[in-house]
Amino acid sequence: MKFEFMTANRIIFERGSISRIGKLAKEFGTKVLLSTGMSLEATDKVVKLLKDEGLEVVVVVVTKEPSIENLEVSLALARKEKCDVVVGFGGGSAMDTGKIISAMMDNPGEVLDYLEVIGKGMTLVNPSIPCIAVPTTSGTGAEVTKNSVLGSITNKVKVSLRSPFLLPKIVLLDPEMTISVPPSVTASTGLDALTQVIEPFVSNAANPFTDAFCREGMKRASESLRKAFDDGSDIDARVNMSLASLMGGLALANAKLGAVHGFAGVLGGMYPIPHGVVCATLLPHTIKMNVEALSARLPASEYLKRFDEVGQILTGNLNANAKDAVNWIQDLCTHLNVPRLSAFGITEEEFPEIVEKSKVASSMKGNPIVLTDEELFAILKSAL
Repeated sequence: MKFEFMTANRIIFERGSISRIGKLAKEFGTKVLLSTGMSLEATDKVVKLLKDEGLEVVVVVVTKEPSIENLEVSLALARKEKCDVVVGFGGGSAMDTGKIISAMMDNPGEVLDYLEVIGKGMTLVNPSIPCIAVPTTSGTGAEVTKNSVLGSITNKVKVSLRSPFLLPKIVLLDPEMTISVPPSVTASTGLDALTQVIEPFVSNAANPFTDAFCREGMKRASESLRKAFDDGSDIDARVNMSLASLMGGLALANAKLGAVHGFAGVLGGMYPIPHGVVCATLLPHTIKMNVEALSARLPASEYLKRFDEVGQILTGNLNANAKDAVNWIQDLCTHLNVPRLSAFGITEEEFPEIVEKSKVASSMKGNPIVLTDEELFAILKSAL
């Protein structure tokens, strides 16, 4: 057995803890770059909390998933203003934007120089300036991952910048900040969180640490995602989903993902489809195909037992198996009104391009078995 584990320097999980943001940021500097994906009201509240501690604040508004082109503009502003601490406040897009800006402040060149697949893949050599991640959705786990996802408008693909320097100094996780998240976003982000405690559990880089987070995360998500969707004010459900999201981030950052996320980055770059929707739509079909492939080619694989355990945790039935997991996830997607891939303009004509791009995605390398082109095609067709 061989593995490594790393995460943010400090994680604060507490209801109402957003009130501490000013004092925490003041520990690192005097001028804050606030990357926000939140409403004007919520952003103004955080700006006030920062200014009450005597900090200067430069605001960058993140209205959609970050692209290389938009991030370069925000980075130029942060460098011009000589910001010395970054706060990423919002969902994965706002946190990823903040993490990359903090990483690039003291590293030369452009963001594209450090990106995998479409860039030069250079390594960040200088530490980031301090970054505080404040998640307001329960989904991406970006607050504790060592990568940030960017879209390329030119290449129509999502790619990652990866480095231990992207791990925030502080994660400030206040479940009360997720109460205002609408049902559709609760669904898409929550399904992303669920996927991210399942895929690392059955990945080829799973380890005892990540297994513990995945098992607990699956249990909490299975008990609470429907409740949070049906009643956003259910604070117990919001707490559980915040924890599940955090655990998924811890797991994926220290294990790997799989075919679902291998597809998701490609589809998200090609079509206007929320990341969590891609994950939810593909997840049951990918589990089914993985089990079929393992049963046919590696029938003694321990991964088959893991897929059965996923079914047991999700359903709460110790006699359940992988098929029960697939049925449970499909029922959940129906309850959460998750659309099919075809709703976003995806057709079978694009399958060859999607499959070719997905096969080289970094997440695909974590899948428990190498799936054939025909098997990948079948997953897409089932989700269409």
